[in-house]
Amino acid sequence: MFIAPSNARPAPGVLEAITEADAIIIGPGNLFTDVIPNLLIKNISKTIKESKAIKIYIGNIMTKPGETDDFSLSDHIKAIFEHANNKIIDYCIYDTGEVVPEFVRRYNKDGADLVEQDIQKCKELGIKLIPKDFSCIENEVVRHDPINVADSIIELICDDLKFKDMQNNPKYVKMNTKLKTNNEKRKKQTKIKNKAKRAQNKVNKKARRMDDRKKSKFSSKYNERIKSIKTSEEHRQENIRMLEEDEED
Repeated sequence: MFIAPSNARPAPGVLEAITEADAIIIGPGNLFTDVIPNLLIKNISKTIKESKAIKIYIGNIMTKPGETDDFSLSDHIKAIFEHANNKIIDYCIYDTGEVVPEFVRRYNKDGADLVEQDIQKCKELGIKLIPKDFSCIENEVVRHDPINVADSIIELICDDLKFKDMQNNPKYVKMNTKLKTNNEKRKKQTKIKNKAKRAQNKVNKKARRMDDRKKSKFSSKYNERIKSIKTSEEHRQENIRMLEEDEED
């Protein structure tokens, strides 16, 4: 990858924002068309490297046809390092969720697939790995769940501030409160979803019982009749066979 003109400069305030940041988030996005082009602009990668901020990479869930075919998680990270000419990632948050096979097959038809999470190779690159379940289906497309991703980042920053003994820092208090609020919302949403699921299961179970009863009534009412018809048909076929044998004789 390259950028033209090669001496393109960042917009005013960008380098200052990177320097003053508490955390720098790379991704999610297409590797060669969303993520890497930003790192090729003059002084961006260098400033990220020198920043005291936590550098976090959000791993991709699916590969991009014609762009990252057969790329594993470590391949994505290596490409970023190579184009940035620096190790600019401290943490990588990667997906551990299970994408419904039906949607994976849809992606396969277009040449895409799940990104292989080759954890050991990522560790060899000196990256700290954080597994999270953040894949979701939105409008029939596999996406990163924005709330889960945001909470993962907030949690990581809060842990870092704790390590620095900054629990009374206004930033920590604000983010930690936000995290707790989101967790409470998620618990309520989970309860609602589980309640709805249980209700639907009851409806389905009741419908199955009604079907079974209908089948049972039909069987008990018509079973003898069905046996009689079947026996008659067997006798009829036997008589036909005997007549044919007599005609042959």
